[in-house]
Amino acid sequence: MSEKKKFVFKSEVNELLNLVINSLYSNKEIFLRELISNASDAIDKLRFYLISNSKDIKFNDDFYIRLFIKGDKLIIRDNGIGMKYSEVINNLGTIAKSGTKEFLNNISNDKNINKDLIGKFGVGFYSSFIVANKVKVHTKSIFEKNSKNSILWSSKGNGKFFIKKLYKKNNGTDIILYIKDSCKEFLNKDNLISIINKYSNYVDFPIEYKIFDKDKKKYIWKKINLYNAIWLKNKNDLTDEDYKKFYHNLTNNLGNPLIWSHNIVEGSQNYISLLYIPDTSPWNIWNRDEYKNCLKLYVNRIFIMDDIKNLIPYCFRFIQGVLDTNDLPLNISREILQDNIILKKIRVSLTNRIFKMLLNLSLDDKKYIIFWKQFGIILKEGLADNDIDKYKISSLLRFNSSKFDENIFISLEDYISRMKIGQDKIFYITSENYISSKNSPHLELYIKNDIEVLFMIDKIDEWMMNYLNDFKGINFCSINKNNLNNLDNILVTNKNKSELITVLDDDIKLFINRIKNILSEDVKDVRVTNRIEKFPVVLLTDSNDMSTQMLKLLRSTGKDIPKIKYYFDININHILIKYIKNINDENLFKKWIKFMYYQAYLIESNSLEDSVSFISNINDLFSNFIYNN
Repeated sequence: MSEKKKFVFKSEVNELLNLVINSLYSNKEIFLRELISNASDAIDKLRFYLISNSKDIKFNDDFYIRLFIKGDKLIIRDNGIGMKYSEVINNLGTIAKSGTKEFLNNISNDKNINKDLIGKFGVGFYSSFIVANKVKVHTKSIFEKNSKNSILWSSKGNGKFFIKKLYKKNNGTDIILYIKDSCKEFLNKDNLISIINKYSNYVDFPIEYKIFDKDKKKYIWKKINLYNAIWLKNKNDLTDEDYKKFYHNLTNNLGNPLIWSHNIVEGSQNYISLLYIPDTSPWNIWNRDEYKNCLKLYVNRIFIMDDIKNLIPYCFRFIQGVLDTNDLPLNISREILQDNIILKKIRVSLTNRIFKMLLNLSLDDKKYIIFWKQFGIILKEGLADNDIDKYKISSLLRFNSSKFDENIFISLEDYISRMKIGQDKIFYITSENYISSKNSPHLELYIKNDIEVLFMIDKIDEWMMNYLNDFKGINFCSINKNNLNNLDNILVTNKNKSELITVLDDDIKLFINRIKNILSEDVKDVRVTNRIEKFPVVLLTDSNDMSTQMLKLLRSTGKDIPKIKYYFDININHILIKYIKNINDENLFKKWIKFMYYQAYLIESNSLEDSVSFISNINDLFSNFIYNN
């Protein structure tokens, strides 16, 4: 045992050390990820050295990283390359100083050796002081023949450190952390295992802890991590079952992936991505504050985070999988990766990759409908993202249609292929659900003339249509709104050439004026229409006004939105309208008109603001009928 020597950190190192301990890492558990990365790096260095210098040193290829808990101490041990005296001073005496580059300059120039080593003794190592009030490093280099020349480094993170020679039989490094009283949770084995499973599951060496084997009646080392990062394997060596098994291990989902894409990119960006589209929706995917997209970022197999909102567009948050890159650092910038220029470039590539996956998936109607029912609403959000190709999004949209039952979904491309000669618009209706759309009075004229109408029945659809103006240059047109003369070129008969009747007899004009006097506070105008036959009346919003569904959407968010004033269109040939037209009793006439308005409003919105008045009005009409008959 040699005399302990004292060293003083440089002033800038003290300042940076204080930053690391108090400010740099917002999550204390990160220290374990860093130290395991360093241990993995040390084993990598030894393994690579042995590959190129196998004649120099004979070594058993039984690599490991092991954890011990002894009292208030947490020990992390590796049997990697270790450090010599000078390396300890250089690597542990200076923050952000890496021995990796120097090491690589001295080993073989064999181009087949992977030189993208994981960790570094530097900022990552000093994260130890987040949880420890004292840290020791006991290390022996593989190149040091004398076991008495191993090195013990120690510091309390207070501006100085000590080094002395000490006996250590085997090569490798022990990190001994004297855990603070405020951080005792890191002396709990289950907690440590959970952290390792989260961050270091795919480190390329076994991470082990000791358990008592009741059968063997002795302590044995049990592996914690999977260390099977299949995304690093050759795709030709993997089966569908391999991909599915990894998916379940990664996501803990009960369902299966609909499709996946395993992609290796080399060039201006270097990364590997393994992306999955699941068949079931995560339970919290709708919570913008709590949901983290399940695309996990790794740097050389080390987990970094899974809440990088700028890594992929938010409308692709259903994507699950991994992104692994060696272009990102493992130190300070880990906390500010959202602003990293490399990730911004990767985002563009991943976005294109996801579009390709969705396009391939859409070729399988059965699987795509499963996807659409789970994530269609989320995909629609992409139309509001200025960084996304709106045409690509719109080509992936699916809708119910007036031509088919509610189990059939069609694309906009399908719709265009069936447009009638002379049709220059894509017609759609917004409502609460498929049944409401199918039975809507707005649909009568279009069904009669064999014109297909898309059903917009998701709550988000009215909002979406603010961003979806056209598809392939063909504009959209809402049949809920007062869009006159949109059918002039495609109506079957001249009799229906116009949707409105503008030339009226005097008695009809009088009838219209009586209605206007009653509904002046509720409607914008009262008109006679050709567009309905089965229904006595229908409400339409003005082409420039907010629609009923948008009104309901905004009110559901708590906004105080004034009521809509509709066009009140009547079918003058309907038996009820003919009956009402001849009522002379103004009080009874008013009740009937109110009933007609409430009826039309209920059809339009699927709800009533004043249901009590509606029911009261019906009861009065029934009572009058019974009394007079």
